[in-house]
Order: sequence, then structure tokens, then C-alpha cells
Amino acid sequence: MKSTGIVRKVDELGRVVIPIELRRTLGIGEKDALEIYVDGERIMLKKYEPACIFCGSTENTITYKGKIICGSCISEIPTQKA
Repeated sequence: MKSTGIVRKVDELGRVVIPIELRRTLGIGEKDALEIYVDGERIMLKKYEPACIFCGSTENTITYKGKIICGSCISEIPTQKA
């Protein structure tokens, strides 16, 4: 893990501002969703990318009945015959 030397305080609502330089470097824009991970005493943020519930792919995904599925997994689903 690389230290940036940047220190930020948590405000009264629990918010921390991520500096614009870091957001630009990591491709994080306004309104982007971030996933929050905890590892021991560390808090890690990762830009959220919807992933397929079957294989974890983030490419070519659609949402079907509230679940995210990629094109590859959709093509593997057998069709039902009446």
C-alpha cells in the first residue's frame, strides 16, 4: 500500500473528502458509487463496478429482476421448452 502523505479529518457527519487529484487519478467522478471494505483496522474504498452474480465479470452486464448477469452467462442458460 502506497502512502500519499495526505491527511483528512472526518467531519461531524462522518464524511471524508477525497482530494480531486486522487479522484482524477483513479477515475472517480461525482455521483460514482464506492464499495467500502474493512480489513482489520483499515478502511478501503473501491470504485463500484456491477458484477455478474455467476462469474464476477464486470463486462457486458445487464440487470434482470434485480440481479446482474453478464452476456457470457446469459448465453449458457438453457432455454425451457413448453
